[in-house]
Amino acid sequence: MKQYGAEFFGTFWLVLGGCGSAVLAAAFPGVGIGLLGVSLAFGLTVLTMAYAIGHISGCHLNPAVSIGLWAGGRFPASKLLPYIVAQVLGAIAAGGVLYLIASGKSGFDLAAGFASNGYGAHSPGGYSLTAALVTEVVMTMMFLLIILGATDARAPAGFAPLPIGLGLTLIHLISIPVTNTSVNPARSTGVALYVGDWATSQLWLFWVAPIAGALLGAAVYRAIGSKD
Repeated sequence: MKQYGAEFFGTFWLVLGGCGSAVLAAAFPGVGIGLLGVSLAFGLTVLTMAYAIGHISGCHLNPAVSIGLWAGGRFPASKLLPYIVAQVLGAIAAGGVLYLIASGKSGFDLAAGFASNGYGAHSPGGYSLTAALVTEVVMTMMFLLIILGATDARAPAGFAPLPIGLGLTLIHLISIPVTNTSVNPARSTGVALYVGDWATSQLWLFWVAPIAGALLGAAVYRAIGSKD
């Protein structure tokens, strides 16, 4: 239960910190942090939680990561479902807290997106479903490669949170214009449920693509990272 609690609060922090920066600070008049700041915020949530709870739960914070670690032989199947449930609940709780904060400003409107992921008319850059699918699969695949490599027993000890956090930052820098960056079904769910409408109707992609990408990443690392 301590591991599941760690995943709940870790994912809570990821969504509150990452999506919160997008909703509250990205376009703040005069000092908005923009795409670069939001990208860094997501990376920092993972970096800080990796040091805070990595020794408790492994700091997955992401159903796709848990599935990828299982596929990579690093995580038992028996813990997959409770980890995913804890992550999704943590993300939804963070979405609720963010809604309470954001709705305290006059003129707040969920129709603006609330940091939800989307494609087509709901892509920040107007990218198609196919572009969004490819982006999410490839970005998640590379994220799993980074995670599996950085946490390999042969990698330098104690440094894994740095490449993982910086890797997530880079992923956001690349893909925010395409999908608003998911690579994490829990993160997508945690805000989409409050928006409803188009955000929930497009949510399927942000479960399917990251999980497919994670499985690909695990397969690639098994092929290139084997000790044999």
